[in-house]
Amino acid sequence: MTFLPSFEGTRKDRLESGKTGRGWPFVLMTVAVLCLTGWTYLVAMVADMVPVMDMTQAGPGMGILNQFNLFKGLSAEARAALAVICLPAGATFGMPGPDMGPADLFRIFAMWTMMALAMMLPSALPMLRAYSAETAGKGEGATLSSTVPVVMAVFGYLAVWVGYAVVATAVQWGLYRFGAMNDMMAPVSMALTTSVLFAAGLYQFTPAKQACLARCWYPRFVFAALQRSGAHAGFREGLVQGLACLGCCWAVMTVMFAVGLMNIIWIALLGGVMALEKSLPSRVLPAAIGVVLIVWAGLLTALIFFGSPAG
Repeated sequence: MTFLPSFEGTRKDRLESGKTGRGWPFVLMTVAVLCLTGWTYLVAMVADMVPVMDMTQAGPGMGILNQFNLFKGLSAEARAALAVICLPAGATFGMPGPDMGPADLFRIFAMWTMMALAMMLPSALPMLRAYSAETAGKGEGATLSSTVPVVMAVFGYLAVWVGYAVVATAVQWGLYRFGAMNDMMAPVSMALTTSVLFAAGLYQFTPAKQACLARCWYPRFVFAALQRSGAHAGFREGLVQGLACLGCCWAVMTVMFAVGLMNIIWIALLGGVMALEKSLPSRVLPAAIGVVLIVWAGLLTALIFFGSPAG
């Protein structure tokens, strides 16, 4: 891709100059508040589940939270019976009920939206800083008016991931209806887990992934180049960059279907992986992520065919 060196140089020049708009601290605060909102919501969901539910059903690694379970030490059958008495299904904060009515679908959508805030917003900071430098470089850095397009770019970026949340909600509803996910929003069979991992791993090596990742490394601000500024232009820049991010990260984000949608450990881990991948221009890390996912899927497939616990 011959355009990469020129964009790399442009980005380095802007960032090394340290010149961002005067409102950059406000942009950082906006991102921090939104990200904290997402994490607060997700942690509240998990915290409400921990006292009465078997967290091993929420996905790999979540069993560690069972030490805080009120029914610790009891048999699985006793825990399940007491959980029904003390906390009917769907009564926890933010958790959908088994009927999957409109209110439950809204809870699922809210959960995916909060995941986008928690996982994807931090990875957008390099792009937002570059955009702030872009507006400052056009003479807008001397006034707080340069803050408006950058803040609106945040919401344009999020709008793309809200769209992803709508699609993910529909997919989750379908998987639950077909019995592929349990009430804790984790996969009930190895088939779903391995399929998601294998597909996500393969996507890491596709031209679409490489092109979108390059756009994340070296963002091009289309409307700024056309001398357009203001809230509307900023929102559209956010949409453009959000689409590039979606093309880069949707597959890794979808790994949540394999490890459990309420698995807060993997939410943090995958969020960190995507932030690193988008921040460090290197072909090694994306390939390594793909290899890990494919090998993981292969090992689980081997367990299916050569003996494993039921699943």
